Amino acid sequence: MSAAVATVYTLPACVQCDSTKRLLTRENIEFNVVDLSQDAQALEMIQALGYTAAPVVIAGEEHWSGFKMDKILALKN
Repeated sequence: MSAAVATVYTLPACVQCDSTKRLLTRENIEFNVVDLSQDAQALEMIQALGYTAAPVVIAGEEHWSGFKMDKILALKN
């Protein structure tokens, strides 16, 4: 299991968000979910990082937008 707990910032009806959460679960990587449509402060933070699309994954000092299988699998190391 990864050392850092990932946080996945999602939106409703987001296919890439669902794929990201599914892969994290399958690989037994611990993560929290924040729904950007319900958390204005989190949305502001994500926008301040320059992201305009969900999901946004933050794990330790790493962060990215979209479904990135290679980055998710790297969290296991």
